[in-house]
Amino acid sequence: EVQLVESGGGLVQAGGSLRLSCDASGFASDDVAVAWFRQVPGKEREGLSCIRSRDGSANYVDSVKGRFTVSSDNVKTSVYLDMNRLEPEAGAVYFCAATMPEYSGRYTPPEYKCWGQGTQVTVSS
Repeated sequence: EVQLVESGGGLVQAGGSLRLSCDASGFASDDVAVAWFRQVPGKEREGLSCIRSRDGSANYVDSVKGRFTVSSDNVKTSVYLDMNRLEPEAGAVYFCAATMPEYSGRYTPPEYKCWGQGTQVTVSS
């Protein structure tokens, strides 16, 4: 059973930085994709970035390109999201989620079968 646990959320001032971590376990396949999403109350879950274990290839949505960086030493055990120049609108619950590699770079929540519990990020203005 795949388990994902996020950490690293907290309060940060606008313009600041934060690193989120996603600790993973239980992957049976060597080729998986892990993505970061965020969600604010009343809005749909928004995909941000994705990384594939086979080659470390990363994908970003336009709104975070150049400010967020996804990385990992081993996608099957830990994935990070470095967030820079945070804006107040970035405040949300951030989730990591796992999917099959063919869905890498796609951010349709139903295609992700495993989710962490989320970590809260608050950006003060």
